[in-house]
Amino acid sequence: MMAKRTKTTTADAVLAPAVPPALELLDVTAAYGRIEVLHGVTLAVQPGTVFALLGPNGAGKSTALKVASGRLVPTGGCLHVAGTHVNGAKPHRLARAGVCSIPEGRGIFPNLTVAENLRMMTFRGDLPADAVTEQAYERFPVLGERRTQLAGTLSGGEQQMLAMARALATDPSLLLLDEISMGLAPMIVGKLYELVGQLASEGISILVVEQFARTALAIADAAAIMVGGRIVRTGKPQDVTDDVSAAYLGAAS
Repeated sequence: MMAKRTKTTTADAVLAPAVPPALELLDVTAAYGRIEVLHGVTLAVQPGTVFALLGPNGAGKSTALKVASGRLVPTGGCLHVAGTHVNGAKPHRLARAGVCSIPEGRGIFPNLTVAENLRMMTFRGDLPADAVTEQAYERFPVLGERRTQLAGTLSGGEQQMLAMARALATDPSLLLLDEISMGLAPMIVGKLYELVGQLASEGISILVVEQFARTALAIADAAAIMVGGRIVRTGKPQDVTDDVSAAYLGAAS
């Protein structure tokens, strides 16, 4: 005789707790001295996704990234990392919580070799040197070929690869990228953004600040357009595409 199935009601169902965003800015304001640059910015980066923050020069994108990385304390609003309120947390505290930032300009040591640059990351904890270099050379074989070369003599694309390899050595859960396309050939930019998409598929949450929108939108799960320190449009990449040109030409308000 077939056993009778027990009907599960809504009241009996156990609901899994909602996973908080990897990063959340809620009505954030920020200033340099008396000059307010961010005016009530709200955005959320969901776990394992790529969020593209787009806009023209001077829009406030990099300032938003500084707030997210702890390099600039907001004057108002809330900053949350994985559901935890972190206003005022120092960058090294956020780094230990899994937040890693690659600033504009890449932040490598130009007078050290590729191998020495990678080895510097092992001083940030118990990172084994062999594992760091092995992971870097596996992801970026060209770095293995250049391991004894001074980082300052690498091409722009190779320097960006080194910066990303250093960041990934810390096994981040949230990666903040500032203008990774700056000064690079389109082919190199395309390869770097392929890697960004791959990292998201591996579970890393990514906020990418970018002036050149098309490539970022191609791999983004969500996007926002910032103009004059304010978010003027948020949505799926296909939802914001038509607004990008207007924002860059100054037509958005």
